[in-house]
Amino acid sequence: METLSIPGLVGSGPVDEFRVAKDAKVGYDNSTIEVNETSSDAGISKQASEKGSKKKKGKSGGNTKMAQAETGTDNQESAPSKSKKSQRKGKVSSGSQTSESKSGARKDEDSVGAISEEWVIQKITSLNPDFEEQGLDNPEMILLPLAKHLRPLLVNSWKERKKAAFTENTQKIKKLLDNLQKKLDESFLNMQLCEKALDLFEDDPSTSVLLHKHLLRTTGTSIVDTLLLNLDLLNKLKNGVPVEPQTPESILLSPGDRSALAKSLPGSMSAKAIETVEALEGKRVESFMSALREVAEESGLALKKLDKKLERTLLHSYRKDLTAQVSAETDPVSLLPQVISLLYVQVHGKALQAPGRAISAAVSRLKDKLDDSAFKTLVDYQSGTVSVLALMASATGDEEDCTSDRILSKREVLEELMPALKGLVLGTTQSQA
Repeated sequence: METLSIPGLVGSGPVDEFRVAKDAKVGYDNSTIEVNETSSDAGISKQASEKGSKKKKGKSGGNTKMAQAETGTDNQESAPSKSKKSQRKGKVSSGSQTSESKSGARKDEDSVGAISEEWVIQKITSLNPDFEEQGLDNPEMILLPLAKHLRPLLVNSWKERKKAAFTENTQKIKKLLDNLQKKLDESFLNMQLCEKALDLFEDDPSTSVLLHKHLLRTTGTSIVDTLLLNLDLLNKLKNGVPVEPQTPESILLSPGDRSALAKSLPGSMSAKAIETVEALEGKRVESFMSALREVAEESGLALKKLDKKLERTLLHSYRKDLTAQVSAETDPVSLLPQVISLLYVQVHGKALQAPGRAISAAVSRLKDKLDDSAFKTLVDYQSGTVSVLALMASATGDEEDCTSDRILSKREVLEELMPALKGLVLGTTQSQA
């Protein structure tokens, strides 16, 4: 059977082959009775207010002597009159609530009204185009009673589907927000931890800029992409747009995609998201984190602040992970940045993430913290790594080019130095343990 789409319900499928509960008419009639009762209640309150106004006019029409004679009585009744005023205010308040409920009911009635008897007849005719060619002089004699029978059933089915869709979306929204909160908590705390290491290079502007940009391009980019993709899904769910299941954290966005997603968000959230995307392309981590906090608060999310206890816990976990990585590393080029990061944890108690161009400055900062032999091992290994990377960048891939042999030779030298370099951090860790 073809799909019969009910207007006003996103993603509505077949109406179960017109199979609906028998009590659909009762539910439909009850909703009509409730609307009529609301209207009659409004009429009664209106009549009561009109009678009250007439009584007030009669009192004001009394003579002056009567007013003077009743002055004492009026003073005694001043308190009840105040309570009457508060009652009238309460009536106004309840009246506004009634009007809001009526407006919501009108919206629902408009959607239900789209499923008219004429609409049902048109659908039956469109599903059976040969119906009018069956030799009947007046097809409506059959179609109209059928439409009158089917309409309450369709309305009830529409309401059930709408309720089910709303419940399903509500559950999806809650789950999405819970998962997003967990992801942001972890990533934002790690970013705050790494931000503290940037203070060590504030007196070196060029290196400081490199470190800030590196943290923004790595951890910051991951946070923004996760946030924007999830906020986009959240916006679609709130608007009843069907969404495909996906894993947003596995998607990397381009700068253009980030801007487009930020602009597509509703209201003030869009402006704050755009500021966050722009701060991501900047040079200061604190500016980005401030913008990120604002868009998170606008979204109803709370970003955890790194306190001393959390910092110690995260730093301990970071040190443990780095130690395991250094111990298991077999690539001589990848080993150097891992050892430097672990040295900064051991020496400064900071979680440093340094890009290749900042490695030299990071090594220089350790000169006063290591003995001469340890520092010489670190410098020699760093020089060898730079030579290998330079040769790899200049390699042409030509068979006659001897660059590959030179790269192999340099890597062998580094491999011989690997145990000594690992000893700088693993030996310290083991002795402290």
